Amino acid sequence: MRKAFVVGLNHYTHLPPLNGCVNDARSVASLLEKNGDGSDNFDVKSLTSENANTAVTRGELMDGVKELFAGKSDIALFYFAGHGYVEATGGYLCDSFCHRGDDGLSLGSVLTLAKKSPAKNKLIVLDSCHSGVAGTDDMDERMVKLSQGMTILTASTKDQYAMENDGSGVFTKLFVDALNGAAGNLVGEITPGSIYAHIDQSLGPWKQRPIFRTNVESFVSLRKVLPPIGIAELQQLSEFFPRPGFQFQLDPSFEPELTGRPEGAAAPNPENNKKFAVLQKYNRVNLVVPVDAPHMWDAAIYSKSCKLTVLGEHYRSLVEDKLI
Repeated sequence: MRKAFVVGLNHYTHLPPLNGCVNDARSVASLLEKNGDGSDNFDVKSLTSENANTAVTRGELMDGVKELFAGKSDIALFYFAGHGYVEATGGYLCDSFCHRGDDGLSLGSVLTLAKKSPAKNKLIVLDSCHSGVAGTDDMDERMVKLSQGMTILTASTKDQYAMENDGSGVFTKLFVDALNGAAGNLVGEITPGSIYAHIDQSLGPWKQRPIFRTNVESFVSLRKVLPPIGIAELQQLSEFFPRPGFQFQLDPSFEPELTGRPEGAAAPNPENNKKFAVLQKYNRVNLVVPVDAPHMWDAAIYSKSCKLTVLGEHYRSLVEDKLI
């Protein structure tokens, strides 16, 4: 029970046309529909407008939002790419027939429907100019206080424009990149927080700034991708490192290659070679580092040890507590 309403509007009768919103919406919808392994994820309803024949009315926007947030679901996600407008009375999402901006769909209405929704988690993602007003004190206080399970992620602050570049919104390009796996953790889960972190660190301080507000008590995964290391191998962390601060001793028998070995070094041991292959995977994802050696190869050849990084200690504790 995961629903998404994805909107992308290029065509506007009275406002300047946009170029990348429809393609952005299609990219987002495509990624949300399936996980990285091809399994079903969100049930997506899309609404796009490329020309006058596909123009979208305010009523169609409102009906889609109402349908999204009606009924129980695990996650209800609303994504909008198009013109946005802000004034003293609040923010608006512009439909294809907007004349002024304040005749569009009010963000207040969207937030009210989301707050009253029985969905367990509600996520609003806005790639429109001035969309950050949805997460500021400029909105009515009853709108700003996020209800349990509600998250808002916007392309820019209330005073900024949401820029397009090479036929795509700057924000959505990073949002799609995050959904594709750039924001995945070591078990392949992508969360709203990890998406925001990816977007935030990719935009310089002089560029548009994304806004992120959330009120959740439980872990929320938007998409699963192939993890950089197998779950079974990750679960071995507590076997290799049975306690915090433990250092795993290596010797030349762990290294399978014969070249470069000092004279008299122990021959490769098949069982140790298997263990070393896992330890090297840990090293590649920043879970393990060699001690007093530049590389894992050196640590093995010269009988040094390896230890967990801070990230490695975190995942070791998750494994030990059976959370992975």
